[in-house]
Amino acid sequence: MSGILTQNTVDLLNEKYLKFNNPNFITLDPISIPHKFSSKKDIEISGFFAAVLAWGQRKTIISKCKELFDFMDNAPYQFISEAEDSDLKKLKNFKHRTFNFTDLLYFIEFFKFHYSNFESLEDAFLIGNDSGKNIKGNLTNFKSYFFSLEDAPKRTEKHISTPAKNSACKRINMYLRWMVRQDTMGVDFGIWERINPSQLVCPCDIHVQRISQILNLTQRPKADWTMAEEITENLKEIDKEDPTKFDFALFGMGVENYFGSFK
Repeated sequence: MSGILTQNTVDLLNEKYLKFNNPNFITLDPISIPHKFSSKKDIEISGFFAAVLAWGQRKTIISKCKELFDFMDNAPYQFISEAEDSDLKKLKNFKHRTFNFTDLLYFIEFFKFHYSNFESLEDAFLIGNDSGKNIKGNLTNFKSYFFSLEDAPKRTEKHISTPAKNSACKRINMYLRWMVRQDTMGVDFGIWERINPSQLVCPCDIHVQRISQILNLTQRPKADWTMAEEITENLKEIDKEDPTKFDFALFGMGVENYFGSFK
């Protein structure tokens, strides 16, 4: 260990990981949405929407996702594959924050295109096979691929972040954690096997940023890709094969105000 992390910090992170990585975590988190489905494609699609819409209060996010999939008769893959114009019109009033009907239609069009060529959404994150020490190149290639359809609306691009603009890519990193991480606790799905958990980057939201700064995992002032990488590399001192499991600890401590509330 390089000395960046004290033994007390390591013990705390391990303790909080065990506390929050359990099925009780699911109920109040957007990951509860894909847990309502059993088929792989439904889990992939519902999880992607839940992650992209994970903006604001978790209760509202979950409610909006339920609303969306009710419109799809709780069969997202079938709906996307078979939807006609009359079906799509049912979605015209769906909106969450700045994500609107235009964005939703394009997401549906992309999924329909992608699944006509591939069996899994994992393939979309392997375009170019640009895997290095982490999934930075994969995310850059994914955004290019996602918006490669001829009629991709410019306004929708803001909903898919990229490391190419030094974004922390919190929501996409969270989604990849859900799909890739494998353990026995039943929170993350671990249904993708071609991306290694050691390549994942920690989702960096305000809770993770604040707790990471307190624990000396980063001293950078702004949540960006560089911060997310720095936090992840320091977490690898504890578990180099599965560093993002400590996202549970960092986020959980933030939510429970472990070090006191914001001033």
